[in-house]
Amino acid sequence: MSRPLVTSAPPFRTGFAARPHPGAVLALVLVGVATTLAGPGLARADERLDALVAAYPDQLARHDGDKLYWRDGTVMPVSDGRDEKRFDDRLKNASIRDQLLLPYRTGRLERPPARDDDPGRFRNETFFLKMYGDCRKGEVQARMVSIVWLPKTWGKRIQVTSVNGVADKLKAVSDAIEALPADIRKAAYPIAGVLACRPVADTGRMSMHGYGAAIDLNLDVSDYWLWQKKTDPIPYKNRMPQEIVDVFERHGFVWGGKWYHYDTMHFEYRPELVRPQAATSR
Repeated sequence: MSRPLVTSAPPFRTGFAARPHPGAVLALVLVGVATTLAGPGLARADERLDALVAAYPDQLARHDGDKLYWRDGTVMPVSDGRDEKRFDDRLKNASIRDQLLLPYRTGRLERPPARDDDPGRFRNETFFLKMYGDCRKGEVQARMVSIVWLPKTWGKRIQVTSVNGVADKLKAVSDAIEALPADIRKAAYPIAGVLACRPVADTGRMSMHGYGAAIDLNLDVSDYWLWQKKTDPIPYKNRMPQEIVDVFERHGFVWGGKWYHYDTMHFEYRPELVRPQAATSR
């Protein structure tokens, strides 16, 4: 797809470190997973469950390390008992622990994401269906509210879920983007969509758009890994200004540009991953 570029500050600092051999990356990932699931990693895993409960206080009451307790009495296991899952299996069949496994780092990227480093793409569908509803049954649509996106610049209404205050947070994001310079702000409109009741292309699981909790920005400055010629490794591309990414992260959204399987127009509300200590504790 050939589209005009948006002029903005370079998304990265000058120069990338050399990419490690794919086998070395895979070994490091497996070591990291093992550390998370055993020994001292157990404490970190429970800390991530703490962050999950704290991120959704209206819906989640507590966890005990094995189960997640919702305020309406629903109880969910946090693990499926399968610690040695492959990347593709975690994408398609994530447990609640899986979806917290990969750390999301806020701020400017120093280098492209390592192979299969997709923090936030592991999603337990049962968890999010419980939280936001099933769009195939009209449950998500019943909870959508209208906000004006960039009222001084674009001024069009979009429908966003009211669950977890997502609509209010996106309004705050819109207000903050309005204060950015025009050459940066223009990457944030026209938007490519919010609610879309569809699965993710490569997983078959419901997209966060299916819950009304994600937004795609201007297609003209967007890059998506599936649009690229299939190569291994996937060459990283990004034209989304860092200033816009920073605004979204401050309000609890993760950015698809921080994924190895990148989707740079995409932002989704995942406050359990973008918590205040995220930039310093990992």
